[in-house]
Amino acid sequence: MASAKDQIELIMQLRRRGIRDAKVLCAIEGVPRELFVDEAFTDHAYQDIALPIECGQTISQPYVVAFMTEKLELDDRHKVLEIGTGSAYQAAVLSHLCRRVYSVERWRELQKLADHRLAELGITNVTTIIGDGWLGWPPQAPFDRIIVTAAALDAPAALLDQLKEGGRMIIPLGETRDEQQLVQIDKTEEGLVETPLLPVRFVPLVHGRVKRD
Repeated sequence: MASAKDQIELIMQLRRRGIRDAKVLCAIEGVPRELFVDEAFTDHAYQDIALPIECGQTISQPYVVAFMTEKLELDDRHKVLEIGTGSAYQAAVLSHLCRRVYSVERWRELQKLADHRLAELGITNVTTIIGDGWLGWPPQAPFDRIIVTAAALDAPAALLDQLKEGGRMIIPLGETRDEQQLVQIDKTEEGLVETPLLPVRFVPLVHGRVKRD
């Protein structure tokens, strides 16, 4: 069973790996990761590793969650679009740092589990939506920040269109899992500025919507 000591050790490890934003570290510390993993992996909840979840997806390792969150440079006025709700762990972390999160998921089973977990924690500023992540969520656009937790070859045009000028997207890009790079895309008056950040391995961003009751 994961313990408070395990959680503290994880925070210390994230600090050693270069996560410096105190608000991000506080958000990570405030989200009980054991609630977002399968019971079979509870003992590993605070290890800095990715873990399998339902529907063949994964919950990202805490370092990657912290790194992506830190690079978003969030404040409490921001409206954030997340593509790929998954377990809702990333959304729960974001909820502590911004005004509102809209999270798009293509698996209904994952969405239902995510809503249950968020409700259990009393998180009310996250809205999950069943949809095609490639298309974003036009009814609430534009967004101050967009975070994509699945990899594409190129950043989807619809997501770039839904990003505010002055906004930022963090997305893994690459043709194969062995070639993926986490990329920061800033939308400026002059155009898009891409900054490579970190080699990563994410599941693919699949085009299309899946219904599963």
